[in-house]
Amino acid sequence: MNTLLLAADTVGYTLPPLWRALTKTAYFIGLAGAIGGLVTYAGAVRPALRGSADAADDVALLRDRSAVGLACSGVVLLVSGYFQLAARVARAGTGMPFADALAPQRIWQFLRAPADEGSWIAQGTIFLVQNLVLLVTATILTALFARGVRRRLDTIALTALPLALAVTLIGAVPASVPLEADASLDLAFTQIHIISGTVWLGGLVLLVALAGARGRLSRNAGPIWAGIWRRFSLTAMICVAAVLISGLWMSWEHVGAVSQLWTTGYGLALLVKILLVLGLVTAGAFNQLWLMPRIARARRTDETASLFRLTLRHFPKVVWGEVVLGLAVLSVVPFLSGSARTEAGSPQAEPSAGVFTAGAALVLTLVVSLYVTAKASDALSRRPAAAGELVDAMTGQTARTPSHNSSGI
Repeated sequence: MNTLLLAADTVGYTLPPLWRALTKTAYFIGLAGAIGGLVTYAGAVRPALRGSADAADDVALLRDRSAVGLACSGVVLLVSGYFQLAARVARAGTGMPFADALAPQRIWQFLRAPADEGSWIAQGTIFLVQNLVLLVTATILTALFARGVRRRLDTIALTALPLALAVTLIGAVPASVPLEADASLDLAFTQIHIISGTVWLGGLVLLVALAGARGRLSRNAGPIWAGIWRRFSLTAMICVAAVLISGLWMSWEHVGAVSQLWTTGYGLALLVKILLVLGLVTAGAFNQLWLMPRIARARRTDETASLFRLTLRHFPKVVWGEVVLGLAVLSVVPFLSGSARTEAGSPQAEPSAGVFTAGAALVLTLVVSLYVTAKASDALSRRPAAAGELVDAMTGQTARTPSHNSSGI
């Protein structure tokens, strides 16, 4: 944070007011909880629970905890969405205090403002539709606080998921069209960045919340969690690729030289964000190359105690670190205002054949590296460990296995 505050001393950069930083961070936390929680439940938790009929009590507990987690995300989305809308009103009104913008009548006036000349629709109308969808999404999710509603968790989650995605997509609809090619790409990559980032972080938060119930789960929950982590790891890898690719485009658009990362306010904020994201990627690589192979081997050799320990003690510890880093990333986002190019007096970014060629090469390199990582993880999971030993990956403790078991972790 001290590094970000140095940005106040750079020419052409203005620190956002505290209310702006807090409302924007809270809004992205709300989006992450709703979008990421729903995607993770639908794509990782739900399939793992449906294939675990032999652990009915564990399944019931995890379903119930998933419902409460999604209901909480609905509350956060609703509250943060209101403050985000008030922040839009404050920014639209010249010199309007944020406290005044919280008044419902001020918000209603903003939403009903006529369209600007040359626009196909009023900007306020777009935000009105966006927030109506947000309200419906939050209402559906908060209904999961009722125990009777939780029986229809799968239906509710699959219904709320497209609505949650629509909240951010509708808000990005341009009031003026047509857009130039680079503006269209910027719009598309921004939404890819937001959705993939919220899926990644929101999924981590939901899984950490579910892992908090480990004291009430039986040893039979190990295979369930192995399936959940395996599915979510695939989702996370896709999100990492999307975040990095879209981030490369956005960084090129706003930063004209590497030196601008420490000589401009925007660049300093971006540099902090990059370092935090690299920390997230490193933690994800540790999961993929160290923990996931051990989980796979424990599952294959039916080592119940080891599987439970890895999936519900060690893995969540790493994920907690990822959650903290992810929240730190969201706290930096409000400081990414303006452009390093503008601050430094550099020319604006102009797409060209050379830029797209270099971008395609970087994307290909990234995709290949992720593919190699996945293959390496798979190879490590098939490699036998020392015969007769179970090695605790985090503490270094060992335990003897039965003599007939030829492999361990």
